[in-house]
Amino acid sequence: MIWKGFRFGLLLQIAVGPICLFIFQTAAGSGFWAAEIGVLGVTFVDVFYILAAIFGIGAILAKYKKTKGIIHYIGAAILIVFGLSNILGFWGISLIRSLDFHSEQSTHSVFWKTLVLTLSNPLTILFWAGVFSAKIGEENLKQKDLYIFGIGAVLSTFIFLTIISAVGTILTLFLAPILLRVLNFSVGLVLIAFGIRIVVKAR
Repeated sequence: MIWKGFRFGLLLQIAVGPICLFIFQTAAGSGFWAAEIGVLGVTFVDVFYILAAIFGIGAILAKYKKTKGIIHYIGAAILIVFGLSNILGFWGISLIRSLDFHSEQSTHSVFWKTLVLTLSNPLTILFWAGVFSAKIGEENLKQKDLYIFGIGAVLSTFIFLTIISAVGTILTLFLAPILLRVLNFSVGLVLIAFGIRIVVKAR
């Protein structure tokens, strides 16, 4: 069951999202270990979301549509603020000092940034609730099996993002400082695009 969860988690990683880009950017700008602290932050939130889905919080969120809408907008706002901070950092401007992306970051700040970014989409709980419901229906899984499946999915996230951290660290050896700034700028645009897409879907 762990292997099934791991394979499913890897399929999810194929769709590169803002978290993956942020980890890559952090590795390129601040090194492997700083990025790996970010990976731990992502893993921590994933564990929380999966447990919440198993405990039935996803069903509660699905019932109250207004709550879903509010969560969508909050998540979109977080992504857009992070994106704008990245873009302004290209010119050395820090939108919010704690979100200063263009300079080397401490492991402490990286952890909290990835925590906030990952938490920006709590509707992930609904996704996992749907997955677990389907698994229960298709394979008649018990709650213990759901936990094991979830462990496999979390492991896939941790391993995949660790590889992204390593790739980002290696590539930074070949990138000039201006290219790193361009990378930060590009990631900022992508984050804003993700935020706008969430708003459009919410409407």
